[in-house]
Amino acid sequence: MSRQPAIVATGLRKAYGDKLVLDGIDLTVPTGTIFALLGPNGAGKTTTVQILSTLIRADAGQVRIAGHDLHSDPDGVRDAIGVTGQFSAVDNLLTGAENMALMANLRHLDRAAGRRRIAALLAQFDLVEAAGKPVVTYSGGMRRRLDLAMTLVGDPRVIFLDEPTTGLDPRSRRTMWQIIRDLVRGGVTIFLTTQYLEEADQLADRIAVLDHGRLVAEGTADELKRRIPGGHVRLRFSGPAGLDLATRSFTHLSRDDDTLTLHVPHDGSVQSLRALLGRLDDAAIDVDELSVHTPDLDDVFLALTKQSQEERVPAR
Repeated sequence: MSRQPAIVATGLRKAYGDKLVLDGIDLTVPTGTIFALLGPNGAGKTTTVQILSTLIRADAGQVRIAGHDLHSDPDGVRDAIGVTGQFSAVDNLLTGAENMALMANLRHLDRAAGRRRIAALLAQFDLVEAAGKPVVTYSGGMRRRLDLAMTLVGDPRVIFLDEPTTGLDPRSRRTMWQIIRDLVRGGVTIFLTTQYLEEADQLADRIAVLDHGRLVAEGTADELKRRIPGGHVRLRFSGPAGLDLATRSFTHLSRDDDTLTLHVPHDGSVQSLRALLGRLDDAAIDVDELSVHTPDLDDVFLALTKQSQEERVPAR
C-alpha cells in the first residue's frame, strides 16, 4: 500500500488588503521526495512556506502535512516539520554547540538524548571542530549547515527549505545539495523554494512554477523542458554530400553549410530520438557527430512567467 503524501494543499488563498498573494493553489508532495517551488520575486513562494509551516494563516484552503490537519491540529504539524528560512536563524554570540543545545531545549529533549542528538548532527554536518567557536566566526556555508543541523534536532519528517543556498559559493552550495540528498535517502521530505534554477534541476523530483500567486506549471524537470519549443538534434557531417542527403530527408530544419550541421526539431523524448536514428539508418546517412539540445529550466522559467504575464494583460 502506498504511503500518504507528505503535503496536500487545496485551494490555498492569501491576500493582504487588496493584494492577492496566493490565488487558490493546489499542491501534492509525495513522501520521501524533493519538491521545488520556483517563481520570481513576489510570486508568493515565501508566503506559501509560511502558511504550510504554521507561521501565518491562510484566508482559505485546506492543508494536511504528515497526516495532520493544519487548521485543527497545528501542534501536530509543528511536531512533524522543520523550517530553514532564507537567513540563518542562529545566534552569533553563542557557539555552534550552544545553538544546538538551545534548540534541543526548545524541542524538550532530555539531557542525555539531547547530547547524543547534538553530537550526531555536529558530526554529520562536519561541525565538530567548529562546535566550540562563536558562530560569528563561521563562514556562510558553515552557518547554513549549522542552521539546517538545528532544524534536524527535532527529527522532522518534512523540512521546508526557503532558498537555503542564497549567498553561498559554488562549493558550499554543492555541499548543501549533497546534505539534502542524504536527508531524502533517509526518508525525509523536502519542500524547497529557490531562485537557482540549476538547484531545482539537480535536486527536485517535481517542480512547480508559481507566478503572481498562481501555479502556472508542474512536473518533472524533463516534463517542463519538453513543454518549451526550441529543442533540437544537432547533426554534423564529414562532407557536403551527407549534409545534402540529410537535408532532403527532414523538414523544418536549420542548415549551416559552414559547419556542415543540421538542426532537426526534437521534443527531447527517447521515442523521437529512436525515430530520427531510424530514418538516418534507413536512408544510409552517415553522421559524424550527433548531440541532443533541449531547453533548460531558465528557458522554461522565462517562457512560463512571460506567458502568465501576457494572460493577465487585457487585449487592446
